[in-house]
Amino acid sequence: MINKTVTAQLIQIIPCQCQLGESVLWHVEQQAIYWLDIEKCNLYRFFIVNQAVEKFALPQRMGSFSFTKNDNQIIAAFEQGIARYDLNTSQLIWLTQPEYHVVGNRFNDGKTDRQGRFWAGTMVESATISTQSAALYCIDHQLDCHKKITNLQISNGLCWNKTGDILYHSDSLTHEIFQYDFCKYTAKITNKRLFARTDASAFPDGSTIDAQGYLWNAQWGSSKVVRYNDDGEIDFSITLPVSQPSCVALGGPNLDWLIITSAKQGLSQHDLTQKPLSGDVFIYQLQGVTGLVEPKCTI
Repeated sequence: MINKTVTAQLIQIIPCQCQLGESVLWHVEQQAIYWLDIEKCNLYRFFIVNQAVEKFALPQRMGSFSFTKNDNQIIAAFEQGIARYDLNTSQLIWLTQPEYHVVGNRFNDGKTDRQGRFWAGTMVESATISTQSAALYCIDHQLDCHKKITNLQISNGLCWNKTGDILYHSDSLTHEIFQYDFCKYTAKITNKRLFARTDASAFPDGSTIDAQGYLWNAQWGSSKVVRYNDDGEIDFSITLPVSQPSCVALGGPNLDWLIITSAKQGLSQHDLTQKPLSGDVFIYQLQGVTGLVEPKCTI
């Protein structure tokens, strides 16, 4: 049953033409949207007050990041590992590089849990052996790195429910989103179960949770962003003018904007002619939904 109390109206397109737009976040204090173009090694910041777009050149591809209590410093999952990174000075301090030796893997989707630990997963970009796999990692407040989920191909869709005791995660190529019980104190995850299965043409990508406790998921290849209730049933969906939505965030002055990145990567010239907005960022005004402020990383 589609929820008829929720509506979404496209109110703005940020014409950034990203090769691989990803990892969009709302910065509540700055009233700004941040996102990545992974392949072009750029981090973008868009201030809504003056519509100004800033672009930060990165030293290597970055798959995801989180804000910290220092506005100039982020914690980032670069392709080769997780590091602190200063946007003003470009200083990079590695914290862990657990797959540095694995040729063909890179870090991908990541997020901060509600206790301030940073999580990020890897993906098999180009396998050098048939058994090559990726994993999901967590860095705790002692700066220890723990491998949490193994035997993945594309770690994605990481987020936590409103109360922080359920973790959501997907391995994109399986077309499945899973739930785990999550211990806030130890970061232990248990009781894996299927939450939702996507269509054959839809690969689950970035996710977020709204203040009503529903999960939003960008579905690569399907032109859709889907909202699921806590039983894993589709509650609402949006069809975008692009085929590869990649990540979602809830933000805006009243936390009632849905912000969506997209990608041009892998599309033919014909595809791009048909969908010329591919790679742009889309902002939808929601009715009946508000967001949660994403936690800052405190490690």
